Amino acid sequence: MGEYIIRGGIRLSGEVEISGAKNAVLPVLAASVVTGDESVFLRCPEITDVESMLEILQSLGCRVNRDDDTISVDSSFLSEYRIPEDLMKEMRSGIFLAGSLLARCGEAVISRPGGCRIGSRPVDMHIDGLRKMGADVVCEGDLIHMRAASLKGAEIRLAYPSVGATENLMLAATAAEGTTRIYNSAREPEIVDLQKYINCCGGCVKGAGTGVIEIDGKRRLGGCVHEIMPDRIEAGTYLLMALASGGEILLNGIAHETLQALLDILENGGCDIGYDRNAIWAKSNGREKLSGIVSTAPYPGFPTDLQAQLSAFLTRTGDEFVVKESVFENRTGYAKELKKMGADIEISQKKVIIKGNNILCGTAVTAEDLRGGAALVIAGLMAQGDTVVRNTKYIKRGYSRFADNIRRLGGDIRENEKR
Repeated sequence: MGEYIIRGGIRLSGEVEISGAKNAVLPVLAASVVTGDESVFLRCPEITDVESMLEILQSLGCRVNRDDDTISVDSSFLSEYRIPEDLMKEMRSGIFLAGSLLARCGEAVISRPGGCRIGSRPVDMHIDGLRKMGADVVCEGDLIHMRAASLKGAEIRLAYPSVGATENLMLAATAAEGTTRIYNSAREPEIVDLQKYINCCGGCVKGAGTGVIEIDGKRRLGGCVHEIMPDRIEAGTYLLMALASGGEILLNGIAHETLQALLDILENGGCDIGYDRNAIWAKSNGREKLSGIVSTAPYPGFPTDLQAQLSAFLTRTGDEFVVKESVFENRTGYAKELKKMGADIEISQKKVIIKGNNILCGTAVTAEDLRGGAALVIAGLMAQGDTVVRNTKYIKRGYSRFADNIRRLGGDIRENEKR
C-alpha cells in the first residue's frame, strides 16, 4: 500500500513546474478511441490513473507507447468494446470510454466504475443522456451494456453540471447524426481542453466553458498532437503546502484564472499572492488570518478537489473557518486523521469546522482518498516530529512525482513501498 515518512517543521521554498492535469488527460485519452487514428499527447503526468487508462486502452486493442511525459495512442487497431471488469474497478474515469466506444463501435460493455470512495457518483446522467441519443442501455448488476446502431443528435439537459457526464456525452455526440446540445453542462477548464482535442482531430464542438455545449456530429476525425492543460488542483495543493509550512513558492506553467476561487480566499486572508499570465507565486508573511465560510461548487466555484488541502492549511492559519462540502457526501474522512495530530476540527453534517492556530504533532495517519491523502501530507509537513502517511496508492493516483517535488522544495519526505 505504501507510506510516506515525513519530518515536519521545515520551511518549504522553491519552484514547481506544474504537470499535465489528471482530470484533463483521462477523458482526452478516452477520446482517442473515437478517431481510429494515432494521437500524440504531450505533458502527460506520471500517475497511476494514467497507467490504468493505458492498460484499458491496450485491452481494447489500441497500441500505446510512453516516452517520459509523451504518450501516443493508435486506436486504428481497436478490436474490442468490452472493458475488463478488474481494470474498470481501478479508476472511475473508465466511464468516459462508454461514449467513445459507442461512437466508434456502436456498442460498449462496462462495469460500474471504481476510484476513491468519496461518496455516491451515479452514472444515471451518463445513461439518460446516451438514451436520448438513441442508445439502448441495459444494466445487469454491476455490468452496463450499451448498443446504438446509429446515434442521433439530441437536446440534453443535465440535472447537475456533472463533469463526467458532460465529457461522456460530448464524446458520443461526435458520432451522432445531426447536432447535440448539452444544457447545464459543466464549465470546468478540463472541458475546454477536451473540446480543443476533439476540434484538433477535425470535430466541431462549441461552447465549452459555458453552460451550453453544441456538437455537430458525423465528422471525419483523425489523430493530432495535443498538449494536456496544466493541473490546477496540483498547483493549488503545492500553493497551500508551501504557505502551510511558512514558506514561499513559484508555480510555473499555470494560469491564475483556473485557481481564482482559491486565490481570492487566500488574498482575503492576508496571504501574499502574485501572478502573471503563466505563473503564480506566494509567500507566507506570518500574518495570515483566515475566517469565514466557503462552499465547494462546480467551476468557477471553489473546487471540491481542494477542500481537504484547504482544511489542513487552515489548522495553522485560521481563526474559525467553515468549509462546506456540497459536491460529495463522504469527502471528510481526513478530518479524523487530522484530529489524531492535534487539529481542532469537527464535522457537522457536510461541514468541516476548523479552529486554527493549532500545533500539530506527528503520528501515523491513513489516507482514504486522493485529495484527503494530500491534505495529510500537508499536515505532516507542518507538524512537530515525524508523520507516517499510509495508503500512498491513493495519492499516486493523481500527483506526479509528488515526493520528488516536495524534496526539491526542501521537505524531508521518504517513501516506503509496502505491499
